[in-house]
Amino acid sequence: METAEIRRRWLQFFESKGHTVVPSAPLIYDDPNLLFVNAGMVPFKPYFLGQQTPTFTRATSVQKCVRTGDIEEVGKTSRHGTFFQMNGNFSFGDYFKEDAVKFAWELLTTDQNAGGYGLDADRLWPTVYESDDEAFEIWKNVVGVDEKRITRRDANDNYWSMGVPGPGGPCSEIFFDRGAEYGTEGGPAVDEDRYMEIWNLVFMQYELSQVRSKADFDVAGELPKRNIDTGMGLERMASLLQGVDNLYEIDEVYPVLDMAAEMTGKRYGAHSGQSSASSHPDDVHLRVVADHVRSSLMLIGDGVTPGNEGRGYVLRRMLRRAVRAMRLLGYADPALPHLFPISMERMSQSYPELKTDFARISQIAYAEEEAFRRTLVQGTTILDTAVNKAKQATSSEGSGAAPVLSGEKAFSLHDTYGFPIDLTLEMAAEQGVSVDEQGFRRLMTEQRERAKADAKAKKTGHGDVAVWTQLREQGATEFLAYHGLEAEATVRGLVSGGTAVEELEPGQNGQIVLDRTSFYAESGGQIADEGIIVTSGGRLKVIDVQRPVKGLIAHTVEVLDGPVRVGEGVQTKVDPEWRISACQAHSGTHVVHAALREVLGPSALQSGSYNKPGYLRLDFAWNSALSPETRSEIEEVANLAVRRDLPVSAQYMTLPEAKKWGALALFGETYDEQVRVVEIGGPWSRELCGGTHVAHSSQVGALSLTGESSVGSGVRRLEAFVGIDALRYLAKERALVADLTSMTKAQPGELKEKISEMLTRIKDAEREISRLKQQQMAAAAGSLVENAKDVFGVRFVSHHDESLDGDSARTLAMDLRSKLGDSSPAVVAVGGVSKGRPVVVVATNAPAREWRVKAGDLVKVAAGVLGGGGGGKPDLAQGGGQDASKLGEALAEVEHTVGRTVTN
Repeated sequence: METAEIRRRWLQFFESKGHTVVPSAPLIYDDPNLLFVNAGMVPFKPYFLGQQTPTFTRATSVQKCVRTGDIEEVGKTSRHGTFFQMNGNFSFGDYFKEDAVKFAWELLTTDQNAGGYGLDADRLWPTVYESDDEAFEIWKNVVGVDEKRITRRDANDNYWSMGVPGPGGPCSEIFFDRGAEYGTEGGPAVDEDRYMEIWNLVFMQYELSQVRSKADFDVAGELPKRNIDTGMGLERMASLLQGVDNLYEIDEVYPVLDMAAEMTGKRYGAHSGQSSASSHPDDVHLRVVADHVRSSLMLIGDGVTPGNEGRGYVLRRMLRRAVRAMRLLGYADPALPHLFPISMERMSQSYPELKTDFARISQIAYAEEEAFRRTLVQGTTILDTAVNKAKQATSSEGSGAAPVLSGEKAFSLHDTYGFPIDLTLEMAAEQGVSVDEQGFRRLMTEQRERAKADAKAKKTGHGDVAVWTQLREQGATEFLAYHGLEAEATVRGLVSGGTAVEELEPGQNGQIVLDRTSFYAESGGQIADEGIIVTSGGRLKVIDVQRPVKGLIAHTVEVLDGPVRVGEGVQTKVDPEWRISACQAHSGTHVVHAALREVLGPSALQSGSYNKPGYLRLDFAWNSALSPETRSEIEEVANLAVRRDLPVSAQYMTLPEAKKWGALALFGETYDEQVRVVEIGGPWSRELCGGTHVAHSSQVGALSLTGESSVGSGVRRLEAFVGIDALRYLAKERALVADLTSMTKAQPGELKEKISEMLTRIKDAEREISRLKQQQMAAAAGSLVENAKDVFGVRFVSHHDESLDGDSARTLAMDLRSKLGDSSPAVVAVGGVSKGRPVVVVATNAPAREWRVKAGDLVKVAAGVLGGGGGGKPDLAQGGGQDASKLGEALAEVEHTVGRTVTN
């Protein structure tokens, strides 16, 4: 049974049991504690936490998930994968333990011809929490499972919580016995390789007040409503129903693995045993490729782009691990163009948007691979240099020990340059150098511990949002920003320093929560409104407006006059100039996006945006810089749309209806079932958007593109000024052109040619000046050599000239040393000025160095006089400082140092 069919049967079964089918949320979810959605229940957390009331009491979904905590274990076991799909069924105060167990048993054991999964009931082993007699009795007496196959386990295995105060409860897991060839008999408590967990039923019935660890928590009491949260691993079920050993061999994953094996000339499974522990390294690498290609495909599909931090870093790491694994398998050419299309074909059966968006997805992935290939070249050069230094250090010690590359250098290659440790080990070994792996692992551990500490600190966000959760229980904030700039409201809550307070006094900053507001809260790339809140006794300046939890709007304010108290009536007043400028910028972003797609094609999709009054920026999927002509065309198309005075409208519909209508969604945004579609000029621009907009495109005013740049692999950024700011920008450019025409005595149309001619003349003059300087130096060199001083047997030449820059001083010093020859010791010291700062170059010949006179030592002396530093080799060194007036003094000190060195 194909994975897509397993998925279809799940949704069909639970829909037949009265569950509402909820589409998968994007992998990027609006949760302060999560990098990615990592469990099927994540989109339902607001319901479990009491922050929102669902419109249904039963729901089912197949949720896309990514877990990266044990990414290093990917490929080594049959259980670890980064991307996976979690089938879930949920009850919100409706059915509880008995129905949850009966539903699971029915779907698992019903014959496949009747729409079930057809598993052998005698091979299913339930587990229950050690003190959950109710669940035990349901399995034994209601379902009829032999009690010998029902295992009681402790809280480490069979109790669920979110890791923070909130709902929790015991759970019951269902395991499938894969047979004696997979391990030891005795049930899940004995061997979880043989007995594979396929389903977890969470009975959410308690309020936990403290959660110190998975097995250490305090139960405050029963929840007002008991809930059900279950999860069945789609990939694990697919491996069972398809008769394969692990998730890497199912129909959605194996085709990529098979292609990778074909490309590298490997035979998957040829050298591995039955258990995951006996996997050959080649098989592990092939599994890494298959998993990471699919995971990267899904992440890019949901709007993640490679970067150096957060979600982008996780994606970058997976793409590079896949490329690295292919290299370790012996394939050094670009691999992703062969692998990504295969993964897309398999996954698009369940997620058809991957096929329609594949041009953008593949462009980003291939660009990242190419960037990593360049990194490998750079890293190889750095590694070779480090290896040579390690060899030289060992040779100079004369100990006869094998050279070792330090853990610090290996870590730097890994952390700074993205150079994998596996390649460092491999390439260093090829040159007879070992690597301090222990030092490297220590530094990696320290880095992981820092990351864990950061994650733990971030996880306390639930504690931080507790005050907002309590305020949200009073009801959602009514959002009136679309309907006007002013509103009458009542203060529901005040927060200062993260704590609820009864009042804020003049001079204090804090947050105010109202029952309704006309202020726009920052979201969708649009920053928050500015303005004031008027109270009966004063005014509050609104600094920021955010949504700390879904449905609640918090205004950060400075109390100008007051105080303000909870329960008080107020009036919200948005700054009208700020709002109209913000509307211009947001509508302008939509216009530029539509113009971009008209000029470049549908694959140039927006991947992020930011707009504020007078300014917008738009990130989009594209693999190369735009030419000036293309930028001009985009700007012209956008301004023509503005001039056509296109109508701007917004309407609400369901998410499926919006997608069917052709509305574009911003990657990384989470949308409710009902969405708002903003349309400019009919189908020319249709986007899901919660921002504020103008009524007609002409109100955007002028649009002036000011820049285009790269912000990551396969992602470009356009920036523009809008409205009056665009006119001001153009006025500055016009003034600049006027100044240039006045200075050059040319007409505006002649400026380019005129300036080009001037630059050519300047370059010619610079070349001529350089030639004359060289002639002067050559002439001066002869005279300087003739007047060389004798410093205790060393011929010493000293010269300083402020017209000499660093390069000229260096050239003259080497020329003088050459003219002095090697018949007797000689030292040359030349001073000049480079960019307003003094520079000194010292050169010595071989006989001088034999007398222990070294250029590096001498230049440090000169630099000390000049108030700077310097260094170099014994034969040639350069230094500098701050005070050019002391050049003569610095060279005199060099001369004295030569004398002291020779006579000591």
